[in-house]
Amino acid sequence: MTNLYGKPVNAAMLAERTGSLAQFGGVRLVTLENGVERGIRMLEFHTGSGLYFTVLVDRAMDIAEVSHNGRAIGWHSPTGFRHPGLHDHEGEQGIGWVRSFSGFLSTCGLDHILGPEEVSAENYNYPYRKSVQHGLHGRIGSIPAKLSGYGERWEGNRCILFAEGVVAQAAVFGEVLHLHRRIEVDLGGNEIRLTDRVVNAGFAKTPHMFFYHVNLGYPVIDEGSRYLAPIRDVIWASHEGKGLQSQGVGYQRCPTPQANFREQVWAYEMAANSKGSVPVAVVNDRLGLGICVETRKDQLPCAYQWQNFLAGHYVMAIEPSTHHIKGNSFARERGEMIWLDAGEERSYDTKFTVLDGVDEIAKAEKLISSIAKQPDNDYPKPSGKFVPLYGSRGKTP
Repeated sequence: MTNLYGKPVNAAMLAERTGSLAQFGGVRLVTLENGVERGIRMLEFHTGSGLYFTVLVDRAMDIAEVSHNGRAIGWHSPTGFRHPGLHDHEGEQGIGWVRSFSGFLSTCGLDHILGPEEVSAENYNYPYRKSVQHGLHGRIGSIPAKLSGYGERWEGNRCILFAEGVVAQAAVFGEVLHLHRRIEVDLGGNEIRLTDRVVNAGFAKTPHMFFYHVNLGYPVIDEGSRYLAPIRDVIWASHEGKGLQSQGVGYQRCPTPQANFREQVWAYEMAANSKGSVPVAVVNDRLGLGICVETRKDQLPCAYQWQNFLAGHYVMAIEPSTHHIKGNSFARERGEMIWLDAGEERSYDTKFTVLDGVDEIAKAEKLISSIAKQPDNDYPKPSGKFVPLYGSRGKTP
């Protein structure tokens, strides 16, 4: 049964108490009308529990804002939620993506992730296209979705708020990949459920890469905020060559904003629980507030942590991924690229749970540490051991 304001309720009880469910919660479609955000359709979710979040229909149905009882969880960058039509996503030598990089969730893929690269296009069998140029984190994040449904639905005594749509990434003589996305949350709930299905809707064998850039901002991240994860091995660190302690920031705790901070990225081999799930959390003990991101090891076997504590851009991200941090060419060379045949698909199931209060934080910390104890050392030396993925099924499509 739905729990709302500390008591169980059903549809009939609420109908007696109001003329519209919107008084307590629901989903509303709006259009932003000013500045760089003009023209973007947005879905607003109110759960009645204090959880509020928005979905950018015209930016791959990514989640923009997340807050709980007025306390922000998602990150806002200086770019705003820029409409995709207002910039060249693939410009600036492949890093045009950063012109619209903002919000709690940025989806990366569908056939490329990580830094700009040029790779072979021979799988598309078009003689005038020898290679494909990929920009930072791929193309999917700048494509509007075709919204297929949203609203509220009762299933027995449980009320579910939902939205679903399809994002088509396609080219003639190129990939035809569809992202089928569904987002839902219970009325009275604090858990956002994201279900993604990536389908090769074309007929050419097509590469597939995917990861979630889950961006957390102030006040969830603040001085002393902690990163909790079932880390089996620290594999790689972007700043190892300069010395892991060169900026005085380890992996476990957030510092205050820094004037000249250079981003740091860590890559981990995570352990999973008995059900195959990998929970990772960021918590602010002072506020008694945190967020837990739970994915499946068999769907997203790799994990990164992004630290960008630069003043004015203060953010840290949890990043579950299909592939290792070294990118597209690395995956191809090791025979780890995912190749989707015509009609083949991959599914991804993710939960974002607000941790409200010290008891919920302690419960999440106990759960995570029971799977694997993370390193006590703030600066663990990376092993360089990239475990084989997907059985290393060959180097060509």
